[in-house]
Amino acid sequence: MSETNMEIGTKARIDIRQMAVIALMTAVTCVIAPISLPIGPVPISLGSFAIYLSVCVLGWRNSTISCLIYLLLGIVGVPVFTGWQAGPAKVFGPTGGYMLGYLLVTIAAGILMERFHYKLWGDIIALILGTVLLYGAGSLWLAYQAHMTFVEALWAGVILFIPGDLIKMAVAVLVGSQIRRQLNRMNAGNL
Repeated sequence: MSETNMEIGTKARIDIRQMAVIALMTAVTCVIAPISLPIGPVPISLGSFAIYLSVCVLGWRNSTISCLIYLLLGIVGVPVFTGWQAGPAKVFGPTGGYMLGYLLVTIAAGILMERFHYKLWGDIIALILGTVLLYGAGSLWLAYQAHMTFVEALWAGVILFIPGDLIKMAVAVLVGSQIRRQLNRMNAGNL
């Protein structure tokens, strides 16, 4: 086999591995994200945990792809949104800003994690900053859709969720860093 063919074969194998991991994390998100506890206009959901885990494992590019696939699956009717709901009405309804804010988390937190070289403290800071963007997008959209003030939307969709989201971030960083390490070992060993 020529060197060029070997390079193409190696690149294809890496791309296939990346696609497989993206598909796996998308599936994890689709299974975890619908789990919720309705407590008001914004339910407690494991969707943010799934996104945090995805960005910790995949980095910003691949977690953004995974998040887009998840959102598209829900929009076309697969019941992957909170409470096993689906459809465009869910994305464009009162809590849709939080789902669209997931993309902000994957991009902003993922880029910061790469800049911090996936250090524990850097990952946590990155997720906190990404979550601030998530809260902002979700609260703005909730305020607009539900005819609330921004402060009312913050109380309805953010304040009660901060302690739980901090726990989700910590677990995602701890678990995600272990998964990422194992994937890096597999890639280095060309298994």
